[in-house]
Amino acid sequence: MRLNKIYLALTLILFTLEALIAIYLKTGFIRHTVGDFLCVILLYCFFKSFIVGHHFKIAIAVLAIAFIVEFLQLTNYLELFNLENNQLANLILGSSFSVSDLIAYTLGIITVLIFEYKIYKLWIT
Repeated sequence: MRLNKIYLALTLILFTLEALIAIYLKTGFIRHTVGDFLCVILLYCFFKSFIVGHHFKIAIAVLAIAFIVEFLQLTNYLELFNLENNQLANLILGSSFSVSDLIAYTLGIITVLIFEYKIYKLWIT
């Protein structure tokens, strides 16, 4: 483990953007789809800030986490933990399953992998 300042800066920028989306946009495409797209990129950058590892493995782990949380929304897991009335838990973990969220997560991770591949190619050449 070591701190990667570039990924940490990206994490902070993406977190700020996600917070602004959550505060100012209550509905719509940007709130629901772009927010989910950016969410996995944010998580990826967060993990890459502290974990030295192959980008593909980290990206797949982030995608798996996002899918697990999304599929948990098919259950009453927030009620099990007595969080159904907690706004922050509902905002972060979500409360309703959506296939479009899975698509947004997947496209976000594909975007990460494309960028990582292009950056890798730049360093080699």
